[in-house]
Amino acid sequence: MPEPQTRPRASRKALQFTESVIREMSRLAAKHDAINLAQGFPDFAAPSEIKEAAVDAVRRDVNQYAITWGAKSFRDALADRYRDVYAMDVDPELHLTVTCGSTEAMMSTMLAIVDPGDEVVVFEPFYENYGPDAILSGAVPRYVQLHEPDWHVDTDELEKVFNDKTRAIIINTPNNPTGKVYTRAELEAIAALCQKWDVIAITDEIYEYIVYGGARHVPLASLDGMADRTVTINSLSKTYSVTGWRIGWAVASEELSSAIRKVHDFLTVGAAAPLQEAGAVALRLPASYYHKLREGYEVRRDILVKSLDQAGFRCYPPGGAYYIMTDISGFGFPDDVSFGRHLIEKVGVAAVPGSSFYHLPKDGAQKLRFTFCKKRETLDAAAERLAKLTEEA
Repeated sequence: MPEPQTRPRASRKALQFTESVIREMSRLAAKHDAINLAQGFPDFAAPSEIKEAAVDAVRRDVNQYAITWGAKSFRDALADRYRDVYAMDVDPELHLTVTCGSTEAMMSTMLAIVDPGDEVVVFEPFYENYGPDAILSGAVPRYVQLHEPDWHVDTDELEKVFNDKTRAIIINTPNNPTGKVYTRAELEAIAALCQKWDVIAITDEIYEYIVYGGARHVPLASLDGMADRTVTINSLSKTYSVTGWRIGWAVASEELSSAIRKVHDFLTVGAAAPLQEAGAVALRLPASYYHKLREGYEVRRDILVKSLDQAGFRCYPPGGAYYIMTDISGFGFPDDVSFGRHLIEKVGVAAVPGSSFYHLPKDGAQKLRFTFCKKRETLDAAAERLAKLTEEA
């Protein structure tokens, strides 16, 4: 009798990527009692109005399934917001799918529009989910680097990766991990290529209200010719400091939404019903809320940039979102992972190794990403610990 053959229990897809490096850094931070400037969740309270709205919804017994693609009150509030802020015509009945966070919105979108072997353009450094999303959907990622120090797009390089196999392009603006806010000119160049090659744009706009220095977020779908070929993805998480609620959404044409809704239905059925009711309240907060949000994060950004500069990091000040990419080459460590562990274990501050944001780890091997979505006291405590690095030198 021939020996029985063994094979891996995990799928080939699952073997092609690792667990989240960001979440791993959070676990190490907890283990070593380090200040967590790795994972992008606020350590301050969400707005009281939306917390009360969530409690009220539970008490009113809004505890069963909402409509699969989203509670009507929430979809109506979303449609109103897109109209009022961006003059976008979003039909709440046809163009919106409410999901379990922007992560599920992205995965549902990829599975809905990408066939195995299709190519998907990804800018790097990229949010770490995009690589596994491409693998799970069977896509072939084509990477285009953003160029330091301002992380600009080289349109000639971008044009070279588009071809007859290109199905989609992923744009994250404001960007995680760099804080880049794509310019209108860059978005127009992307739009022109999408229209030339009949490509769908998938935009992750979760940091849309967190921009600095008078910058303004421009949704790609608002540009001429892009409404029907863009899937706009977003979430309550960052704008309203509720990363644990997992309420996201995708805005797309009726044709694309129909496909996304089918995938979403069989992945998760639907997002949390009472939290969607609270989301409807969140979306109707006054303009002053968004002004304070920006101002608060700009102050936090400046505090952390100053602390990192003084500790010996070379910072790339962000134009949006709440992360700071840094160059660590001055510290003399062989790579970002070893320095990241040193920071956690010896200094008491956690960051994310830059290599996790590149498809070739060597390209990020001298970078770390820090987040500043933390209380002033947390950032001040981190500054005290980071000062140890100058003492070591």
